[in-house]
Amino acid sequence: MPNTIHLTEYLFRRLREAGLQAVHGVPGDYNLLMMDYIAPAGLEWIGNCNELNAGYAADGYARVKGIGALVTTFGVGELSAINAIAGSYAELAPVVHIVGTPKRALQTQGAKLHHSVCSGNPSDFTMFAEMYSRVTVAQENLWDASIAPGQIDRLIRECVLQCRPVYLQVPADMVAEPVSALLLAQPLDLSQPSNNPEWEQEVCDIIVERISNAQTPFILIDAGTSRYGLASEADELVRTTGFPTATTPFGKGIPDETLSNFHGIYTTVGEGAYVRYVKSSDLIINIGPIHSNVNTNCFTTIPNPDVSIVFDQTSITIGTKTWNVLPKSALRRVVDCLQHEVMLSFMPYPKLPNPRALLKSLPVVSRTDALTQDTFWKRMSRFFRPGDVILTETGTASSGGKDFVLPKNVSMINSGVWLSIGYMLAAAQGVALAQRDMASKGRTILFEGDGSFQATAQELSTIIRKKLDTIIFVINNDGYTIERLIHGMHAEYNDIAPWNYLQSPSYFGAPSDGAYPIFTARASTWGELDDVLSGDSFQHGPGLRMVELVMGMADCAQSLTDFLNMYFSRSR
Repeated sequence: MPNTIHLTEYLFRRLREAGLQAVHGVPGDYNLLMMDYIAPAGLEWIGNCNELNAGYAADGYARVKGIGALVTTFGVGELSAINAIAGSYAELAPVVHIVGTPKRALQTQGAKLHHSVCSGNPSDFTMFAEMYSRVTVAQENLWDASIAPGQIDRLIRECVLQCRPVYLQVPADMVAEPVSALLLAQPLDLSQPSNNPEWEQEVCDIIVERISNAQTPFILIDAGTSRYGLASEADELVRTTGFPTATTPFGKGIPDETLSNFHGIYTTVGEGAYVRYVKSSDLIINIGPIHSNVNTNCFTTIPNPDVSIVFDQTSITIGTKTWNVLPKSALRRVVDCLQHEVMLSFMPYPKLPNPRALLKSLPVVSRTDALTQDTFWKRMSRFFRPGDVILTETGTASSGGKDFVLPKNVSMINSGVWLSIGYMLAAAQGVALAQRDMASKGRTILFEGDGSFQATAQELSTIIRKKLDTIIFVINNDGYTIERLIHGMHAEYNDIAPWNYLQSPSYFGAPSDGAYPIFTARASTWGELDDVLSGDSFQHGPGLRMVELVMGMADCAQSLTDFLNMYFSRSR
């Protein structure tokens, strides 16, 4: 090994060590030099159609792989991506955003450069970093080669441990600066800090006692469960205790939905016995809460703090007392104690919703009946299999996806906070790539509205160019149905252009020689949909499989109607 390596080589080799296998982004004149170091570090370059899509794709990749990265150029490039990075910040996705900036001397001089606001003030070159400081958990500017490796290591560590995006500036004249190659011999430290053993033991003893004495317990799993690395411990807790368990909409897909004590998504609409049970519970174990309005049914499903044990990112709260204890090792200790020392005893709880029983009670439909969303989402549950990653776009798809009944080891990606329409198509590119990098046998399955598809349609070309295996269901309901339901059912501003969706693979460069299989179909009836889904090549085949689902303009799942009714009643 040579004594020194170039700084950018160090950067990309450290990212590879952290688990990254691909870099998204768009080339620009301030980042072109660093591009030459991506492939030699063992990373694949994924050139996206624009920086916003690159940010979405890196986010989707990170949610599956554990870390994502994108490279943009200074100013125009990084600002095009900031919406995606803000979404990663809001919804806890570990993305490293690398920005190529002008040479240091030019920045110091306040040179009037392109992609800046051209005021001649050196602050031109810090203003965008200041913007990013509000939507990233750590920021670094590689200005001094002697300390740059430590800056890189710190940034990657914060990204992974905090599960949120970070921001890195690389001036053009720093790309090839030499740093010690020996630094790579020291492994990147991504280990969690240790808890105070006395505090951890104290809080665990209290939790075990509360669990042992609970008469009407309830476990509520939210998205933070996976983001904070608690999914396996939470799953064991659900199995070990047998306590009634549900998820929030944002937490769907985290626990094993085949368990008899899993009761779907907790909602305060309908299911009177369910609501009464939770409201009267004497113990609610709330894991990874993210209390946005859409994730808590307009704040009505936030558990009573007086009876709650809350496992948050860096603390555990029991009633009114909070311990600064990282939850993973503490929850692990609780589960081990329950499995080996405690005999659980609690009162039988009333009959609660059984999602799998609902599938058996679906009404019979005729092959010629039109597709409707009232039962479409439940019926699609039979199509899923272990290993799949399912994405549901903001709007009718996200609400309908609450009705999915999932097999084991199926992941869901939806939006519970940011709700940026158009995110999911580009994210599906990142997810499909991560699935391939991990040699997963699962499928990437996207449910996308026609309006959302039009927002980021270019990324279909990246899926095709990289030959990624992806299934896309495009719901053609003639416009922004989610907006129509909120206001302006027939208003022109909720209309969109009528695209020929199934011709888009051809336009975006799909090969005609079969080198990358393309399947397209259109379904407007249950029979047409069944014919598509029952095909073996559609279920198991490679390539792009794209189905246009024709549905009514105002059609939506009942859960969306219920949420909007509650939203309107509370906003008056």
